[in-house]
Amino acid sequence: MLRGIVVDYAGVLTDVDGPRLLDVLDTARDQGVRTALLSNAAGGGAVRRRLAGWFDTLVFSGEVGVAKPSEEVFRLTADRLGVPVSTCVLVDDSAVNVAGAVAAGMVGVHHTSMADTLAELGALFPGIVSENA
Repeated sequence: MLRGIVVDYAGVLTDVDGPRLLDVLDTARDQGVRTALLSNAAGGGAVRRRLAGWFDTLVFSGEVGVAKPSEEVFRLTADRLGVPVSTCVLVDDSAVNVAGAVAAGMVGVHHTSMADTLAELGALFPGIVSENA
């Protein structure tokens, strides 16, 4: 059973339709799914303040000293969520990062469009994506 969604910032949440994904994360959290932001940025700053309400944890590579696609950062993120790495899904626009997450044991969703990403998340987590999302 999948229990966590890990989302990249730049390229995913900065997508013009990023707010649609944030709505889905709200629904997922209401259903007990844990959520994390994982970014290769140096630090959180304004992003942390703006997005903290949608995530159970925010992981910035510059703060933890390890970056995607290293398997270690995916395991660290799952640990911070309090769920096994094998129960997490990573959404990232970089195929290399998705491959790193899969190597660490996560399910990978390669973000190429919000419609496709939401369809994949809906299949993985039934009931979190509404027809309006």
